[in-house]
Amino acid sequence: MAGVRSLGFLWVLVLTMSGTVSAQSANKKWATLDGAPPLVIAHRGASGYRPEHTLASYQLAIEFGADYVEPDLVATRDGHLVARHEPLLDDTTDVKSRPEFASRLSTKNLDGKQVTGFFASDFTLAEIRQLRAVQPNPARSKEYDGKFTVPTFEEILDLVAQESAKRGRSIGIYPETKHPAFHLGLQLPLEDRLLEVLNRRGLNKVGTPIFIQSFESANLQYLRPKTELPMVQLMEEGSLIYDESGKRVVSVSIPNHGDARGGKRPSSLADVAKYANAIGPWKRQILRDVGQPTLLTTTVIEQAHAAGLRVHTYTFRNEPATLAPEYHNDPLQEYRRFFELGIDGVFSDFADTALKARAAWASR
Repeated sequence: MAGVRSLGFLWVLVLTMSGTVSAQSANKKWATLDGAPPLVIAHRGASGYRPEHTLASYQLAIEFGADYVEPDLVATRDGHLVARHEPLLDDTTDVKSRPEFASRLSTKNLDGKQVTGFFASDFTLAEIRQLRAVQPNPARSKEYDGKFTVPTFEEILDLVAQESAKRGRSIGIYPETKHPAFHLGLQLPLEDRLLEVLNRRGLNKVGTPIFIQSFESANLQYLRPKTELPMVQLMEEGSLIYDESGKRVVSVSIPNHGDARGGKRPSSLADVAKYANAIGPWKRQILRDVGQPTLLTTTVIEQAHAAGLRVHTYTFRNEPATLAPEYHNDPLQEYRRFFELGIDGVFSDFADTALKARAAWASR
C-alpha cells in the first residue's frame, strides 16, 4: 500500500464535525444541531451483508457511500489494536473450531461479570491472523464465513485512505474503544495506543473526520486533554434517566467499571458536554417502547441539542424483527421518523438503506 501514509491531506477536506455528506444534499434544511444532513455511519461496516469488522465489510460500506465506517477496537496480547465487537472472539471468528487454540479458553472478569471464552487479549496478532471471521447473526447469510481475516486498526486506516484518494471524497472513521476499564486492568489500555496510531499518521487534529466513542466516561475524560477530535458518549440501556412522563431526561448514569482516570462521573447531559461532543443513545431511548401501541417520543434530541451535543443513534437494521410494529416492516419509515426528530447521525448495518432514506428525505 505504497503512498497511503502520504494521503493524510485528504482527511482535512472536511472542516466541521458534521461529517462528510455530499454538498448536493446540504442545500436542504434539516432539524439537526447545525442544519447539516445526518451522518450515515456504517455500523461494523456493511455488517448486514458481510461478516462484521472485516475489510470486506468496510469496503462494501464505502462503495455504498457511507460517510463513516465504524471499527470497534480491542487489544491483542502484544498490544495491537484489532477490530472486533467485543474482547471475545467466540461468536465472530472460527476460534472455537481451532484445536490448536483450545487451551486459550479462559474466564475473566468483564465489567463485573465472570465470562468464559476466547479473549483477544490472550492471542498475539500473529495468532489472530490465523483466524477467520464468521457471521454471528443467525438471521443473516453464512456464505462468507471463513473468507476474511481480522483486520488491524492500521489496515482499516490504510483502506480508508486509499478509498478516499480513489473516490475523491473524505471517508470518516468512527472507532470505539471497547471495554476500556477491562483493557486497563489487563495493562493493555486502548487510548494511548489509538492516539499513537493517529499521531503517526497526522490524523489527531481538528478537522479530521474521526469520532472517538465509548460506553464509559472515564476514558473519554482521560482522552479529552490529549486530542481535539470529537468524542461521543455512548448510552446503553439505563444510562438515561427519565421523569415521570418517561419523555424528559432528568439525569444520566454512565458506568466507569472502576476506571479512575476520568474526573467526576457525569450526572447530566450538561456534564457530558464538558468532555464530549455528541451522545450515542440506543434508538429505543429516543423513541421508547413502554408497552403502548406506538413508541413514546422523548425529548432526548431536543435536550442534547440544547446542551450543544449532537445525537448519533444506534442501531438501524432491515430485518423485520428489529422494527417496531408502527413501521410496518419498512425500515425507510423508521429512518424518516428519526430524521423528522432531528437526529444528527445513524449507525446502520445497512448503509445503502440509510443513504436511500436520507436522499428521499432531502428531496421531499
